[in-house]
Amino acid sequence: MNPSLLTREALAQFAAESRGAFEAELKTLVEIPSISADPARQGDVRRCAEAARSLFERHGGKAEILETSGNPLIHGWFGEDPSQPTITVYNHMDVQPANEPEWLVDPFTFVVDGDTYKGRGSTDDKGPAVTALFGALAARRAGVPLNIHFLWELEEEIGSPSFEGGLNRHKDRLRTDAIVVSDTVWITRGKPSTPAGLRGLKGFRLTLETADHDLHSGVVGGAARNPLAELIKVVSEMMDGETGKVKIPGFYDDVVKPSKQELEEWERSGFSVATFKKDHMITGMRTEDPLKVMKRVWGRPTMEVHGVVGGYTGPGIKSAVPPRAEVKLSCRLVPDMDEHKTIGLIRAFVKERFPDVQFHEEHGLAPFKGHVTGPYAQAIKDAYQFAFNAPCCFTREGGSIGAVKTMEDILGCQVFFLGLSLPSHGYHAPNENYDWEQASGGMAAFAHYFEAVSGFKP
Repeated sequence: MNPSLLTREALAQFAAESRGAFEAELKTLVEIPSISADPARQGDVRRCAEAARSLFERHGGKAEILETSGNPLIHGWFGEDPSQPTITVYNHMDVQPANEPEWLVDPFTFVVDGDTYKGRGSTDDKGPAVTALFGALAARRAGVPLNIHFLWELEEEIGSPSFEGGLNRHKDRLRTDAIVVSDTVWITRGKPSTPAGLRGLKGFRLTLETADHDLHSGVVGGAARNPLAELIKVVSEMMDGETGKVKIPGFYDDVVKPSKQELEEWERSGFSVATFKKDHMITGMRTEDPLKVMKRVWGRPTMEVHGVVGGYTGPGIKSAVPPRAEVKLSCRLVPDMDEHKTIGLIRAFVKERFPDVQFHEEHGLAPFKGHVTGPYAQAIKDAYQFAFNAPCCFTREGGSIGAVKTMEDILGCQVFFLGLSLPSHGYHAPNENYDWEQASGGMAAFAHYFEAVSGFKP
C-alpha cells in the first residue's frame, strides 16, 4: 500500500484529475430515466442496469446483473481475495418521477452549471453512488488491501418489493463483512451527519362509495351521503390536522424515545429551523423550536395525508354530490414500532367507527435502529473529519430505506451510513441537484474509510 496517495492533498489531486470522468459517468446515468414506479419505463430501468455494469467494467472492476422477481440488482466489485476483508457499498439507481412543472431544465438532461450538477437522480442516488465508486478507485490506486464491492438496486423508490427475494437468491455471492449506505442527507452544508436510525413506512388507503354517479346537490343534498365529507371526518378522528398528533389508542405505546445522549448529539448537529425552512422551501411550521422539530422528524411517528380523490376538481364549482371518494395516507414508524401491529390498530379503529369505509393496506418498511459504537462506526466519523474537516454527528433520518434492515437480516452484518447529499439538493423535488464540493470531498471520505477498514480482520 502507498499511503502517500491517501493524504488529503493527494486525494484532492485525484478528484481534480478525475472530474471529467466523474461528470461523464454521472451524465450517462442521469440521462437514463430509470423510474421504477412507471411500468412504461421498464426498458429504461433495464438499460440503467446494463449501463451500471459497463461502468464497473470500464474502470477495471467486475460486474454482473443479478435477476430478481422484479427489477434486477447490479453487483460490481474490485478484488475477491478471501484473506482480505470485504466492504459493500449500497446505493440505488432508480429515481422518482419528474413531472413537476417547476423544473427549470429537462430533468433527464444532465446539466453542469459551474460546480452544480442538475437532473433527476443527481443526488438521489446516482451522484453519491458514482462518488463512492471513484473513492474506491482512489483506494485501489493506493493499493489498499480490501475487497470493495458495490450493490446497486433498482426498486428503492417503490419500497424494494423484490429486494429481499433477490438478496436471498444471491446471498452466497454477496457475503461481506460490513455494508455502508450512501443514500442519506446531512443536516446542512459543512456539518457532516450520519443516521443512527431510520423511520419505517406503512401506507394505506380509505375508500367509500355511496352511489354510482354524481348526484344533483339541489335534488338529493341533505339526504344523500357524501363520501368525500365522510372520509374527511374519518381522517379528523384519526389525527389532529393542526398538531399532527395521532388519536388512535395504542399508536404510541411501543415508541422508544431518544436517549439523553442522542438528544445532546442532535443539539450539537448544527440544525437550524431557518435553514431547514429555506432548504425545503417551507412557509409554515407546526413548531419553531429546533429540538422539537428534530424530535418530530427523527424520533416520533407520524400519520400523513398524501392525497384526497373524489368530486369535481375543475374550474369553478359543480354542485354535485360525489358518488365515491378516496384518501391516501401513510405512517412513518420509529423503533420499536411494528408495521403489522400499527396497521392493525388503524384498521380496527376505522372498522369499529366507520364500518362502511373500505381499508386498503399498502406496502410497508420496518424502522431501523443503527449503530453508533465500534470500529466501523468510528471509521465513518474519522472519514468525515478527514475529508470535510468537521466533526460528524450521529442523528437520525426521517425517511426510509427498505433495503437496510433486509441486508442486516439476510447477510448477517452491520450497516452504516456515509451519505453526501444536502437538503438543498432537493431529494424527490423539482430541480434536483448535486455538487462538486460534496462529490470531491466524498471521494476522499470513501478512500479514507476504505483505508481504515482494510485493517479490520475479515
